[in-house]
Amino acid sequence: MKIKQAAYVISSPSVDKTPKPDKPEYAFIGRSNVGKSSLINMLSGRESLAKISSSPGKTKLINHFIINNEWYLVDLPGYGYAKISQSSRRRWEQMIEGYIRKRENLVCLFVLIDSRHEPQKIDLEFIDQLGEWEAPFVLVFTKSDKNKPGATVRNVGNFINAMKEKWEEAPPYFVSSANDKTGRDSLLDYIGGLNKSFRKL
Repeated sequence: MKIKQAAYVISSPSVDKTPKPDKPEYAFIGRSNVGKSSLINMLSGRESLAKISSSPGKTKLINHFIINNEWYLVDLPGYGYAKISQSSRRRWEQMIEGYIRKRENLVCLFVLIDSRHEPQKIDLEFIDQLGEWEAPFVLVFTKSDKNKPGATVRNVGNFINAMKEKWEEAPPYFVSSANDKTGRDSLLDYIGGLNKSFRKL
């Protein structure tokens, strides 16, 4: 898929404030500092589409971007943010849950995992929650350029094996790097395929 156009649409505090659900939608979420904004910018081909912050947890709203005037890319608040109050954390969690469970045109959730680390409990718990919600998702292992290739393969394999302790089958996954554009074509082709299925509905 070629990205010809990418533009910011709106930032919403709750799912009922989001755009009309008339286009296929793909949301990106991950632990704080996982490289979400960088990945979104890499996919869109726009360096500053999603704002990159040096302080994790800056995304506090549901951010919609329109791609090729055909589908929505959504930047969701991260999970695992440390430096906020319990009340703010719960409010964000409710916003994320409401969006994931109620957004009728959400085709797939892209869950970002930092490929530099061993399996993290917070990521596995979030994925288990998605299973309970029956939300469609795939995994994107980020920052592969920060590793030696063998470390990326090992960490990805360990994560998939950790998932299989509770899951009968692991979801599709992609390995990416915002710096060298690893995974860009594969991710866009995957979205393109899902768009075709959406239009047939």
